[in-house]
Amino acid sequence: MSADPPVARLVNLLRLIKFSHTLFALPFALAAMLVAARGLPSARVLWGILICMVGARTAAMAFNRYVDWEIDRRNPRTVERSRLASRTEALVLCLAGLAVFGFGLWFLNGLCRLLAPLAVVIVLGYSYTKRFTSFCHAFLGLALALAPLGAWAAVRGELTDLTPYLLAASVLAWTFGFDLIYALQDLDVDRRLGLRSFPARFGSAATLRTARLLHGAAWIGWVAFGLQAGLSTAYWWACAICGVALLYEHRLCREQDGRALNMAFFEINVAVSLLLLLGVVGSLWL
Repeated sequence: MSADPPVARLVNLLRLIKFSHTLFALPFALAAMLVAARGLPSARVLWGILICMVGARTAAMAFNRYVDWEIDRRNPRTVERSRLASRTEALVLCLAGLAVFGFGLWFLNGLCRLLAPLAVVIVLGYSYTKRFTSFCHAFLGLALALAPLGAWAAVRGELTDLTPYLLAASVLAWTFGFDLIYALQDLDVDRRLGLRSFPARFGSAATLRTARLLHGAAWIGWVAFGLQAGLSTAYWWACAICGVALLYEHRLCREQDGRALNMAFFEINVAVSLLLLLGVVGSLWL
């Protein structure tokens, strides 16, 4: 590799935790933040939310790599992860992410600091769920659903309004659905290793049916969120396009090959989250 060793090491660590996947949850945190503030909040709150999101997500993914180290080494799809960094480095990166998360809390209010330990338990605890439940994908959805709730709490200092819960429930269903699609790649490996993923227990046909139902529920939730938040035309255009994108995602899933599943999992769902954020932005400013 032509880069200097420290740069190469950083690149490998970012690849290890799939830093680009931050784009799944971050747009929903920002959307909740903008709706809660009816525009931009103070710079202090904005920076706090961004720092906490990056720190929590880094800690969660690094911890997942640490916990699943031996499992990943036995899976042809994930074996490369052990070549990007050591298991000790994954743990150190997790602790660094938690430190960054704690630093971000310093910018935020008392409610966020009070709820932070529960958030940490959820985002780290997800890594163990595949060992005891086939609904581990729902736990990942719960972890991502904390993003809009946390952002709302950061702006308002309360969680008594229905609005962020509608968005959080939608994010949970949406994440649950796309993680089911992603897990199809490991169906045979999960069965061989005795892991309790949904596809390993119920099969690919039931998995795809469930993912379609969850994404339908997510879309209905986004509509309910827009109505509750009083959003306007730009958001409804974004919702419509996202609905079409989700339909295309499930059409791709019928092909059952790795490239189609990866596109359905990553490209389309990143586009969905960014589109909904742009819809909120457009609704508030245009």
